[in-house]
Amino acid sequence: MRKLTIPFAAAAAAVLLTLAVTSMTSKAADNSYAEDRAAIENLQARYLFAMDFGDPDLYVTTFTEDGILDIGTGQIKGRKAIHDVIAKMPNSRTTENGLRPASGRHNISNIVLKVNGNKAIGRAYWFHYSNNNPERRGVFDGYGHYEDELVKVNGQWLFTKRRIYNEGRAEWAHKGGNPAW
Repeated sequence: MRKLTIPFAAAAAAVLLTLAVTSMTSKAADNSYAEDRAAIENLQARYLFAMDFGDPDLYVTTFTEDGILDIGTGQIKGRKAIHDVIAKMPNSRTTENGLRPASGRHNISNIVLKVNGNKAIGRAYWFHYSNNNPERRGVFDGYGHYEDELVKVNGQWLFTKRRIYNEGRAEWAHKGGNPAW
């Protein structure tokens, strides 16, 4: 039986070390994407909570200072302008005839993100439920999708542009086509 020689042992150690480093590097890259994705999904959720609970101050913090909210009637540019539009949205917290206040909730699904360093693009479906009826029964009443451009600023993901498509309103509906990814 032949003994292992030093060169063979060194080569084996080098292979094991290479495999270990490759595995760690691959996991670090995966963790980076996973962390970015989690942070972007958190941003999307904070955006929806702010909208559903009528908080324009929180809503605008999801955008960069010069961010763009692009809706069917045009682009709204900058946090102040976005704040002013969101603050004017109807407040369903008022009641009539003794009914409890109506409410609505947005949800998102089918989130697709492409992260490239400190920039990202995304697309997600949204749908809306509300109970604005005399029985306060929850009903599905809207759907569409978002197309987002994002940037990481000081370690925090923000929208630079959010385009909202709403299939229930002709002027906001998607007109076809598929953006190049």
